[in-house]
Amino acid sequence: MSAMNMGATAPTDVLELRAAEQRRRIHDTTLELRTQLEEKLDLRRKATEYVWPASGVAAGIGLVFGWAAAGLFSSPRK
Repeated sequence: MSAMNMGATAPTDVLELRAAEQRRRIHDTTLELRTQLEEKLDLRRKATEYVWPASGVAAGIGLVFGWAAAGLFSSPRK
């Protein structure tokens, strides 16, 4: 049977059950996506997870800029 013939001959109970199942799947998928998005965008957890690498990068950038600023204001060597 083709899909059109099956839809035309299937009882409404079966169609309602299929629709309910699809709605449940969509709902579950939406909840799963929301949970994954909340986990990925949790800034507090990310901050605690990457505090040491971020501190190292900030220290390195500060060192480079500090060295460059000191070079601008120091007297040239003779």
